[in-house]
Amino acid sequence: MTHEELIQRFSHTPVRQGRAVFSMLFILTNRLQTLFDSRIPDVTLKQFMLLSILHQAGTPQTLTELGVLLGCSRQNVKKLADILQRKGFVAVIPHPRDPRAVALETTERTDRFFGEDFRKYQEELQALFSVYTADELATLFRLLSRMFEGIDCLAAQGRGETAKGESEV
Repeated sequence: MTHEELIQRFSHTPVRQGRAVFSMLFILTNRLQTLFDSRIPDVTLKQFMLLSILHQAGTPQTLTELGVLLGCSRQNVKKLADILQRKGFVAVIPHPRDPRAVALETTERTDRFFGEDFRKYQEELQALFSVYTADELATLFRLLSRMFEGIDCLAAQGRGETAKGESEV
């Protein structure tokens, strides 16, 4: 079965389309990870995403804060951070506002990576999205941004809360 056949099979109703979107997100994530893991030297795509978020933040971030932004656990961030620290990309420091917590900050190696090496990957990202018109890309951005609302709703249900964050009795 091809991707086109899979898309056609799920295109007939909103329920089936929702299932297909869920499957496509999973498949696309795996394909992107495989593709970029083979292209970016020194870091995996997951390590790159942690570096990118930390670099964009511009200030030290706790493992918990980074976990929330990446959508993973503090423990997963810790594993990524340990590897990145050994490679010289991040430093583990006491958090500036809470000395009991640890935070990550970028190093000169990270600055060099984003200043020099990352230019190549920016071009590849442009190629990845070159198949979209400006309007299509804006729509995709808006729709994927809204998916955070759906994920938050699903997470609230898992905690026994209503969509408004109130606890069900």
